[in-house]
Amino acid sequence: MIASVFSKTRPFNYLMIGILSLFFIVLKTISTASPSADWFYYVEGFGYGILIFFSLFLTDFIALKNDLIKGNNYALLLFFIFLLFFSSFFQNKEIIVSNFMLLLALRKLISLKSFSATKEKIFDASFWIFLAALFHFWSIFYIVLVFIAIILHVSKDYRNWIIPFISLFAVTVLFFLANSIMNNSLMSEILSQTYVSFDFYYFDNIYQRIALALFSSISLFAFISHLFDIPKKALNLQSSHKTILFSFLLGLGIYILSANKNNGCLAFCFAPLAIIGANFIEKIENNWVREIVLYSLLICGLFFFVMQL
Repeated sequence: MIASVFSKTRPFNYLMIGILSLFFIVLKTISTASPSADWFYYVEGFGYGILIFFSLFLTDFIALKNDLIKGNNYALLLFFIFLLFFSSFFQNKEIIVSNFMLLLALRKLISLKSFSATKEKIFDASFWIFLAALFHFWSIFYIVLVFIAIILHVSKDYRNWIIPFISLFAVTVLFFLANSIMNNSLMSEILSQTYVSFDFYYFDNIYQRIALALFSSISLFAFISHLFDIPKKALNLQSSHKTILFSFLLGLGIYILSANKNNGCLAFCFAPLAIIGANFIEKIENNWVREIVLYSLLICGLFFFVMQL
């Protein structure tokens, strides 16, 4: 039933995912609140919850607007399921903001295929990426995707290669302005994140390990499957699908490099993997198999969420 419901874009799907997301965000916020938590804690949690909503629906918008999926809401559903796998994401405020900004950048880069306002899109995408790095430093690694998108779409105009550096200058000016107002506290915060950590023994419980292992297996399978499917896509869509694959790899790179690592850092992989996974589900011809796959993922997500409360 769940596969049938999300096989088409329906207002009901957005309403259901929105309500369920709100429920789980509130539940996680309450379960992690200290006895001394005041009203500001809950208002702040609500604000970050709104950004998670926007991230969910922006992923779905990117997939549908650019014909990366065939008129369904599977990407929306899969993103929601990944949130359940790693509910620690709800408490990673900087990652929530940074991930949303990277999605805004991805939207601009995917739309380069239209060849309209390319310079503005490159500037905007680069600007969002450098801005995201102020919240989670290793988000800056995502700037590689800008140059990949330029290669795939608009490499002949040399000016396109200069634009990201103009964005860097703009964000740098804004950063030092804000840093001077805040008595160098921003600089200290950024510097504390600039080191590379390969410490993967950060788990609080066994369920975080299992969730990561299952997510890794799903990612590997879906990535390889999509890699071989790209040549079968329409020629005008192949570059967009390649951009999605590269965005997943860069999201994985951000997770690997991040200091103070936790499963919430995997959020940078959620959007591209949701789109890749949606393409895989579309390929499944047997409706029962499709239902089993989605129900299995949803049950696993609910299990991991409950066990990590």
